[in-house]
Amino acid sequence: MLILGIAGGTGCGKTTVVNQIVEQLPENEVGVISQDSYYNDLSHMSRKERTKINFDHPNSIDFNLLIEHIDQLREGKTVDTPIYSFVEETRMKETIPTPPRKVMIVEGILVLSNPKLRDLFDIKIFVHADSDERLIRRLQRDTQERGHDLNKVLTRYQTAVKPMHLQFIEPSKEFADIIIPNNRYNTVAVDVVRTIINNNLT
Repeated sequence: MLILGIAGGTGCGKTTVVNQIVEQLPENEVGVISQDSYYNDLSHMSRKERTKINFDHPNSIDFNLLIEHIDQLREGKTVDTPIYSFVEETRMKETIPTPPRKVMIVEGILVLSNPKLRDLFDIKIFVHADSDERLIRRLQRDTQERGHDLNKVLTRYQTAVKPMHLQFIEPSKEFADIIIPNNRYNTVAVDVVRTIINNNLT
């Protein structure tokens, strides 16, 4: 099994890069796990209490469960991936069965910030995007897809997203094997990653 870790700041275009890599590969041989599924279970908290959580800090992620699941996938076992609701800001009771594949992609803003998780990756990738671009995408996503109030999104960006990016996410770039610019020049980098994967599939 080949395991890729793909990180980058919020709104940097990780999902786009993942899709660019996956779309050219055999469907049954690639699986994707999102760090977002592994936010801590906050169902014991009230909605008001949940809004005070810093979701951009590594402590908000259940890394132990994520690492455990990757280890089980490596052993050929299917895992029950949690489902996280960004509207309710907590983990759902339902899970999704995730079978092991020849290639597993683990993507999320903080996946290169955790040493134990980082050690499980065969290839570490960081997607870089301009900070203004990332802010615009974050605003669009949180207001349109997650139903958040604009002022709430801006406040969270200033008090949590930006400081956590500078403290944890940007420094994790130094651990990356490949840095992919999220613009029209990224095709070569994506092709390199695809080639590495294909060489491992044959």
